[in-house]
Amino acid sequence: MSDQVCIRLYADRKKIDACKKKLASKALPIHQLSKVLSLAGNEVRLKIMFLLHEEPELCPCDLSDILGMSVPAISQHLRKMKDGNIVTMRREGQTLYYSLQSQHLDLFKIIFDDQIL
Repeated sequence: MSDQVCIRLYADRKKIDACKKKLASKALPIHQLSKVLSLAGNEVRLKIMFLLHEEPELCPCDLSDILGMSVPAISQHLRKMKDGNIVTMRREGQTLYYSLQSQHLDLFKIIFDDQIL
């Protein structure tokens, strides 16, 4: 199979510059969405995201019972999601409760409520 080659005669500089500006203006949201989608690419983490979309707050023990996994395994996924700024955590006594970051709620609403799944 040969490499594909662009055979245009003239570049549309206006279109190219306009697209570069559009891309630059969306650099941060694209970066953030890329991080979310990267983390959601793991089935367990996607399930956790779905569950936190359905239930605003869950602890690792709840997720462990629901998903049939050990608490340490769930905690490892939650740590990755927390490091990726997908979830937030609050402590009540010795129990940790996780919820989705508010900035991602609209995205998860699109994914989980609009018949994608």
